[in-house]
Amino acid sequence: METILIVPGLHNSGPGHWQTWFENSLTDTRRVEQADWERPCLADWARRVCEVVAAQSEPVWVVAHSFGCLAAVSAGLVCASRIRAALLVAPADPDRFGQAANLPEERLAFPSLVVASNNDPWVKHSVAEHWAGVWGSRYRNIGDAGHINVDSGYGPWPQGLGFLQELQQEALAFKL
Repeated sequence: METILIVPGLHNSGPGHWQTWFENSLTDTRRVEQADWERPCLADWARRVCEVVAAQSEPVWVVAHSFGCLAAVSAGLVCASRIRAALLVAPADPDRFGQAANLPEERLAFPSLVVASNNDPWVKHSVAEHWAGVWGSRYRNIGDAGHINVDSGYGPWPQGLGFLQELQQEALAFKL
């Protein structure tokens, strides 16, 4: 069975976060641990994602949130052949972190889905939609859902699990 990599954002995803719920609900998950959860550095975080991807015996499914999306996308441009697909939820605005110049503007070589919200305090929906277009990702706006985190009411998130399953089916069809 292929591994699902959980790639959290700033501060890591705590015990009530939907990523932790995914991790506890699904088999074969692995959380990417960063050296410093309080000071995200795109190059360092992407390098760590690549290391974890490379350590797996099979290609992986990526489930990223917030700044973790930026790290996953950057890593995905380096180790694309090892990633089956990526679910990119509430991607952080790279400009807010001074990282826009460091984020490659390239299409991903694997299927991806960006899930965003109308009222995310970390990224305007138009910015999330822009990056989805740059990455060649499908884009889904789920309405007024904030940052799609615990503060926005997203602990257990069955809809998100459905998005992952939909993406997995798409990726399997993509490979045929």
